[in-house]
Order: sequence, then C-alpha cells, then structure tokens
Amino acid sequence: MEQIPVNFDHGFSPMDGDQEASLGTITIDKTHEISHYLTCDYGGIMDWQNFRLSTRLRLSGDVIEALYSRIAEIDAVKNTFRLTHTLLPQTIERLTQSVIVTSTGASNRIEGNKLSDDEVEALYKSMRIKSFKTRDEQEVAGYLGTLQTVFDSYDDIPISESSILHLHQTMLAFSDKDQRHMGQYKFGSNRVEAKDQSGNLVGVIFDPTPPHLTQKEMQELIGWYDWATTEKFKHPLILIANFIFEYLAIHPFQDGNGRTSRLLTNLMLLQQGYNFTSLVSHEKLVEQSKADYYLALNKTQKNWKTDAEDMSPWLLFIFDIFRQQAIEAQVLLESDQFEYLLSEKQLQFWQWARQQGQFSRKTAIDALGFAPRTVEDITKKLLDMRKLERLGQGRATRYRVID
Repeated sequence: MEQIPVNFDHGFSPMDGDQEASLGTITIDKTHEISHYLTCDYGGIMDWQNFRLSTRLRLSGDVIEALYSRIAEIDAVKNTFRLTHTLLPQTIERLTQSVIVTSTGASNRIEGNKLSDDEVEALYKSMRIKSFKTRDEQEVAGYLGTLQTVFDSYDDIPISESSILHLHQTMLAFSDKDQRHMGQYKFGSNRVEAKDQSGNLVGVIFDPTPPHLTQKEMQELIGWYDWATTEKFKHPLILIANFIFEYLAIHPFQDGNGRTSRLLTNLMLLQQGYNFTSLVSHEKLVEQSKADYYLALNKTQKNWKTDAEDMSPWLLFIFDIFRQQAIEAQVLLESDQFEYLLSEKQLQFWQWARQQGQFSRKTAIDALGFAPRTVEDITKKLLDMRKLERLGQGRATRYRVID
C-alpha cells in the first residue's frame, strides 16, 4: 500500500488563501485500479476527476485538434522505435552519451551557465574527479550524473516526493552554494522578479507557491499524476506537460527548479515508452527556443489558479518541442548509421580521411598524431567495413575513401 497526502478543503484548490488546509492520506492498493473517487483516512473523498489540475484540461476544440495532430506524429515515431530494431546497441550507446552531454550543457545554459558542449564533454570524461573549480562546473557535474541515472534506471525511479527530492539533491551534490537547501523544499520566497539596471525591484513577474504550502501542493500534484496515469485520464503527453507546468508554477526548491523539471520530463517520457528521449535532446530544443519557452510559461502562469486558467500556450509550446524531438529521432532511424558505430578515435580518423580522399599510412600518423598500431587497426576496420579501398602494395600502399 502507498500513502498519498491529500488536500481536504472541499474546494480542492491547492492555494485559495494563506491558510493551510488539513492533510489526510489516501490509501492506494497498487494491485487494483484506482477509482475516480478515493477514500481519505479522515473519511473524506478526494475527487481527482474534478480537481483543479483535471478541470483545466477541458480544452477548446481547436487546441485539442492541434495537440492531437502533434500526438499522432510523435506516437508514430514512438511506435517505430518500439517495433523496429534498426538501431544497434553500439549506436544507442553512442547517441545516449552524446545526448547526456548536449542535454546537460543546454539545460544549465538556459539558467545562465556558461560552459560550452565541448567543456561539458571534457567534464563528462573526467567524472571521477570529485572537486570542480567553478560554480558552472559544479552544476554541470551534478546534472551529468543525475541524467545518466535517469537514462539508466528510469524504470526504477517512481514519480514520488522522495524521488523528486533525491533528484534535486544529486543534481546539486557538487554545488557548494546549494549544500544548505539541496534535496529540501524552499524555505524562503523565490518569486520571479523584474529589476532595473540598478537592481531595484520594479515588479513581480510571477509569484509561485509560498514555502509553507509547498509540500502540500507537491503531494497533491504527485497524487493527481498517479491517479491520472493509472486511470488513463488523458493522453500521457498531456499528463506530463500538465505535471511539468504545475511543478514549475509551484517552484518547490530555492534554486534548480528549471533543471529538475527537465530531468523529470526525461524521466516521465521514458516511463511512458518514448524511448527516443535518450537519443535526441529535448533540452537542446528548449535552449534553441528559450524566448518562446519563457513566453509560453508566462502566458500560462498569468491566470494560474483562477477560473480563467488557460493551458494552451504551454501545451502547444512543449508539444512542438516533443514533435521536433520525434522528427529528429525519425531522421536517425532513416539515416546511415555507419558513423555511430565508430569509437571517438575511429570517427576522428574517418572524418579526416574523408577530407583527404586518399592517404598513406604515414600521412595519417603525421596528421592525427595516433600511434602506428592505432592507425593500422582503424584502417583495417574501415577496410573490413568497405569504407576504404587499398591501392598499391608495400611502401607505395595508399587508401581511398569509398563514400
């Protein structure tokens, strides 16, 4: 059995005022289907069907049509990945390693980090180091390790309060400035403010959940998602998008909320069978559309917790990200995967060879700085893969690239 705390204020609005609603717990037997009405141990009933997170998904016809048009494209790629085995294990491993680097760099740069993908990759290759020089390096190192865990173990990480707290803690594990609050809900206001060039407050862009209500609202969000996914209340992508928006609106941590939301997005997509998530970086796509990302959030947050809540700006934005991710994944399925089968040195050798057209063993050694044995081994592999053709014999031997 699992105990899920719930709001018990009859209106079921997570924040109708400054008073905390009393909490109860719902007992859920995971072996049985959850009903629309769940019994609380105080004798009350939690009506998830008419809970605020559900009712705001009563969307207009044109928005539903636009979303399901995107869903059709995304799910077509999802099913292609599930039904075909065209990507070899070596290819998947190489792509996933690349995505870990790309996603980490992008997710942190969205929040102001300055490290390039090349610098992130250098850190990724030296992750045995436990001490990092700068704040940027500390933040990147934590995200690298946590995203690796999400990709490796997503089936074993439930969408639960303890999991989210743990993801936040491991993400900030190397960050000196975050040791006080990592893995803990916020203790002070973290509203998004607008300031002038002198640093003076000129307005509040968004005021998230206050600290004393954060745990309650997070527990309600997690309880709703558990019910919604079990009941198949809406399409999984709509449920994920709704969860992530509410998470960002609550802003449960003192810092690191955006980065944690993107880790959770990866986790949820993988759990729902979108296996291409670890092969194409959604964080990179968000970084490339950063202005639109914040605009969609701001438009949707404008009427948060009001009767006029409109989820369409956020849903349409994030679905366009998912759609682009799927399109790029489809390109991978249809492309020549040869280069993904090469190691880093083999790929470097191949890219150099393609530029030359023809080359000798000696020119390869001189140009690349590889050991003679390494050049011989790579040359043999490319010959066996019919990517090179041998010309001549003995010292006069040269190799021609076959594209």
